[in-house]
Amino acid sequence: MLRRELEYFFGAIRFFTRLPVPAWVGHSAEALNRSARWFPAVGLVIGGIGALVYLAALQLWPQPVAVLLSMVATLHATGAFHEDGLADTVDGLGGGWDKARILEIMKDSRVGSYGVVATVLALLGKFTLLAALDSTLVPWALLAGHVLSRFCAVTLLAGMDYVREDLQSKAKPLATRLSIGQLLFSWLFVLTALAGLPIAKAVAGCALAALGTVWLAAKFKRWLGGYTGDCLGATQQVAEIAFYLGLLAQLPG
Repeated sequence: MLRRELEYFFGAIRFFTRLPVPAWVGHSAEALNRSARWFPAVGLVIGGIGALVYLAALQLWPQPVAVLLSMVATLHATGAFHEDGLADTVDGLGGGWDKARILEIMKDSRVGSYGVVATVLALLGKFTLLAALDSTLVPWALLAGHVLSRFCAVTLLAGMDYVREDLQSKAKPLATRLSIGQLLFSWLFVLTALAGLPIAKAVAGCALAALGTVWLAAKFKRWLGGYTGDCLGATQQVAEIAFYLGLLAQLPG
């Protein structure tokens, strides 16, 4: 059982990142389906990379530079996988007028003006928010932000239908419904990542991330009737930014 779960975990790592995995890890659509609950654990790895790079860079450069280098490290580790999903989703919702046209635009490999603007704003937003945080909180913010945002994307797998019919879609293997038990398993990684943050800030961050996720899910439901792989990437990006916004919020009292 342990070997099987490790295979699911490494399968998620291989699908969502550029990081190497052991040679014995197999590949199948069924295994990738079962790896969905490990999605937040991938965030723990990526957030950990960002946190380590940030802490190392902070010994030599000011905080904004350390934040920038940590972002470069996480983007390199994921291959901008989720940023690409954000760009395609915004292009589709911004330029399409019905489900068929939105899906057609989202499938186009070219990036439109909506997608470019969304990507630039997302990267600038993350940089600005992290650079404005207390320097001691940034490593924990990176860990929690990457884990929680991926959990938010996983919730779409639990409550919505996959809407693409083409079998060649890169996210087709993740067209599965997660059970409550699988969601709770994923939530354990969120609790682990939140442990280093003040409770009030963690709650505010989670609340805004949840709000952003619900807002996006409603748009996906209205315009598409469900989600695509690009929608999962967009949800991760929006939830991550919303979480950092919550950490910076000036709470009363």
